[in-house]
Amino acid sequence: MATAPALEKPGRFWHVRGSWSPRDDRGPFAVYLGIFWAGMIAGFGLDFPRFLRQTPPAPMSIRVHAVVFTGWMLLLTAQVLLVLRNRVAWHRKMGWVAAGWACLMAIMGPWAAMASQTAHMHSPGFFPQFLSINLVDIGGFLILLAWGIALRRNPAAHKRMMILATVSLADPGFNRFADWLIPAIPASVPAMFLFIFYGNVVLVLLIAAWDWRRRRLMRQFVVGAAGLLSAEFIATLLLFWGPWRAVTAAAVAAWARHFG
Repeated sequence: MATAPALEKPGRFWHVRGSWSPRDDRGPFAVYLGIFWAGMIAGFGLDFPRFLRQTPPAPMSIRVHAVVFTGWMLLLTAQVLLVLRNRVAWHRKMGWVAAGWACLMAIMGPWAAMASQTAHMHSPGFFPQFLSINLVDIGGFLILLAWGIALRRNPAAHKRMMILATVSLADPGFNRFADWLIPAIPASVPAMFLFIFYGNVVLVLLIAAWDWRRRRLMRQFVVGAAGLLSAEFIATLLLFWGPWRAVTAAAVAAWARHFG
């Protein structure tokens, strides 16, 4: 039986392993990372004055979470720059540091989400069902990251899964920018999905369009992206579902009793 590498033929666009030089992917993925940074800086930059003035003040866990998330972005940027500079051995060593850092994010993501909801329990802006968005963000990141690490001997698939893992975290920055442009909250599921996740969708479509044009569409990326966007749509749907609000409100109240 032919192996996966043997099945890759010139001219084919559906791949499980890249049949091209890994160097060919370096430039586009630096561009994707640059777009991600632009969304984060625009969204959080516009939101920063409100963050400083908000009442009650943001819990310390939110500030720690911001530092941990920024650390991930700096690590990812360093990883991309190391590859661009052809420092692949250093990239591989730093990869395990990044994997360990992701464990911090697995803790700080849910903790910060619950602490934020607890701080607003008795305010008009209490919206506990938003925990579905927080959960799909960190859950998608960890699953795709683990998949990307497992694919590290398959450079083309590895790059795409690692950037897709970070795409799962794009919505907080991009959404804050959208919230500045369109203050009214959408009243339908599709509109809310785009309002929250348009940055994620744009990044996924950019990667897919470039790979389609170059006949380099990776099966792992297509499956991962479809799963991520489906999970994000379900998370949006839960925002409008009454039983989910009841469950999340009870969870936040329990968290407040034990950790608040």
